[in-house]
Amino acid sequence: MIYIDQLGNQLNIDGTPSRIVSVVPSITELLFDLGLGDKVVGCTKFCVHPNKPYLTKSMIGGTKDLKLEKILQLKPDLILANKEENVKNQIEFLSESTPVWLSDVKTFDDSLKMIEQIGQITSSTKRATEIINQLNHTLKPKRPSIKVVYLIWKDPYMTVGGDTYISDMLNRCGYINVFADQNRYPSITLQKISDVNPDMVLLSSEPYPFNNENLKTIKDLLKNTEVRLVDGEFFSWYGSRQLHIAPKNT
Repeated sequence: MIYIDQLGNQLNIDGTPSRIVSVVPSITELLFDLGLGDKVVGCTKFCVHPNKPYLTKSMIGGTKDLKLEKILQLKPDLILANKEENVKNQIEFLSESTPVWLSDVKTFDDSLKMIEQIGQITSSTKRATEIINQLNHTLKPKRPSIKVVYLIWKDPYMTVGGDTYISDMLNRCGYINVFADQNRYPSITLQKISDVNPDMVLLSSEPYPFNNENLKTIKDLLKNTEVRLVDGEFFSWYGSRQLHIAPKNT
């Protein structure tokens, strides 16, 4: 069967995959939610949902430092990867011997399409459709009205541009990303945040684990701006994560 991934690559997959390696944490969780946990033979050390599956599955390194030979030894018939989260030359090496389906998720709709396509490849279309319907119900779009800066890193401070999944999720949840005119993950200063005068600054729990001390530091400098800690997984994990958590303090 011929499939086209989200980068336009063509894959030939014979039958329904029964030995799947996921090198993307959010996709690992999605596979379990699709009822395919028994078919996952390998995942990364960052695959912590559901219930840290890497403890029972063969752990094949981190998302950007994959143990390539170990993956090949698992003899997967499908590898699920992501353009942004994984390293290109590692994925190209794996694709020489194994079908690699690459996701490229920049919007909520991209995520739904990913779920649909993985459902088709794994013969779990019914469950995939159920998840898509649940997500559409859970995350009904709100009218954006609150100007926010969403911080993902410290030293230097980094935010999200308009071409990211996080920015699209913010918009869907009723926020206006004040740095939507920029691309990817630009570095900014607290002075620049002050200059754009947002209603709120959101401090993500990942990839940098902002805490209450960081919140106080920023709040002391931005006295007229509300500052909150938020669950980064809710805004950045595409797939089925939002079915398991609610946005904290948002």
